[in-house]
Amino acid sequence: MALPKRRKSKSKSRMRRSHDAIGVPNLRPCPRCGAYVLPHRVCSECGHYKGNLVVEPKVKIKENK
Repeated sequence: MALPKRRKSKSKSRMRRSHDAIGVPNLRPCPRCGAYVLPHRVCSECGHYKGNLVVEPKVKIKENK
C-alpha cells in the first residue's frame, strides 16, 4: 500500500480543510409576516407556504399577574 513520503505540514492540512467551514444560512423574509425563513420551507411564525396555510401556528398565551 502506498504511503506519503513526507508528513503533511499544518499549513497544507489547514488549507485543505478551509472548504469544510459551515456557511451562513440563506434566509429570506416571509412574504406574509416578514419573519426570516429558509427557502422552500413552511414559515414557523405564520404557518404559510406559497400563500397557503399549511400548519396551524401555535398561539402564545400571555399570563397576567
